[in-house]
Amino acid sequence: MPKVALTTLGCKVNQFETEVMEGLFKKKGYEVVSFTEAADFYIINTCSVTSLGERKSRQLIRRARRQNERAIIAVTGCYSQLAPEEIKAIEGVRVVLGTKERGHIVEYVEQAAREDGILDEVTDIMQADAFEDIPLFDMPERTRAFLKIQEGCTNFCSYCIIPYARGPLRSRHPESVLREAQKLVSAGFKEIVLTGIHLGAYGRDLSADITLADAARAVLTLPQLKRLRLGSLESIELSPELFALIRSDDRFAKHLHLPLQAGSDAILKAMNRHYDTAEFARLIENVEASVPGVAVSTDIIVGFPGETEELFQQSLDFAARMNFARMHVFPYSRRKGTPAASMPDQVPPEVKKDRVHRMQQLADQKAAQFHAGFIGRKVEVLFETAHEGIWDGLTGNYIRVYTDDPVTGGDICRLQLERLYRDGVWGRLA
Repeated sequence: MPKVALTTLGCKVNQFETEVMEGLFKKKGYEVVSFTEAADFYIINTCSVTSLGERKSRQLIRRARRQNERAIIAVTGCYSQLAPEEIKAIEGVRVVLGTKERGHIVEYVEQAAREDGILDEVTDIMQADAFEDIPLFDMPERTRAFLKIQEGCTNFCSYCIIPYARGPLRSRHPESVLREAQKLVSAGFKEIVLTGIHLGAYGRDLSADITLADAARAVLTLPQLKRLRLGSLESIELSPELFALIRSDDRFAKHLHLPLQAGSDAILKAMNRHYDTAEFARLIENVEASVPGVAVSTDIIVGFPGETEELFQQSLDFAARMNFARMHVFPYSRRKGTPAASMPDQVPPEVKKDRVHRMQQLADQKAAQFHAGFIGRKVEVLFETAHEGIWDGLTGNYIRVYTDDPVTGGDICRLQLERLYRDGVWGRLA
């Protein structure tokens, strides 16, 4: 039985796509092994969001080569979509795919094993006009299941390369969304997370009448489903229909991840974000009024080109005024091929490091405040992992809960929250 090893860099969408490819190999009779083992085939799903992601991708290719010089190495994902010639120049690479054609990955590596040379199947992603609907043939070994329902992005933020790597908007048909969700629920998953590159744009390419609320509503028809969560969304794309659905079904997680990216209007404009701070604040107020008790998490980039100390302080002050349950803080990463990479007044690394630290301090304070508000309450927790006798898992509103009580991974248990602990709260079985 031939052995294949797969690895992933980057986002939850990449993770889902690797799991789909793994299922294709298993369906064809391949043995899937750890990427640290010797294998006949290595599949590397790359990331190109930052230069660091690309460097790590190259390192993984070379590691695979060292583990078995005769192995067929296939490289796919955003990096190979954007720079196929760079990938082909790395010794040992035999198959190059972009962000399409993953449904044929097994056929491509088998063709490469029969023939000499490099098989280059990267095509013009900007001409893509349909969602690549690859069924799930195997279940991921996790407690939460990610389900990709949308591809492509047309926002063109000035710092982001993803629209060039993923192409135009394409959505999975609602019937396919329901079919794949049914597989996951039947396999025992309690929570499904709907993901996409530009998730809030779901359905635009299918019909003026199809929205993200329709996809969520379809999944919620499954009575066995215990929890539905949404991936990252743009705040300006939230609809009253979606709010009504979150309010009306207790299984819909009261958690929304809405990237702010900057709390300075000047920086938001330079980023080509399609809102200002006043509009974002109004949108969050609407979210909180429409869905009482909702947890809002966010992303913030610091050290963007042109960000002075005054503009950073504006961002810090704005974030402090918002009721964020969790803040993910990132230093700006200069990405070749994006407008921001050639902007003047690039912020020095040591300044970015200091600003990340200061923003992260605020993030820690915000999280602790949010968590403290739930001490004494009883909540439902989906447990995921255990380490040295301590289990951890997530509530519907994205609080990480720890316990050493007898629980089981993949189960949802009711706990009473007692005290702050690590990055979350300690609880006991209620």
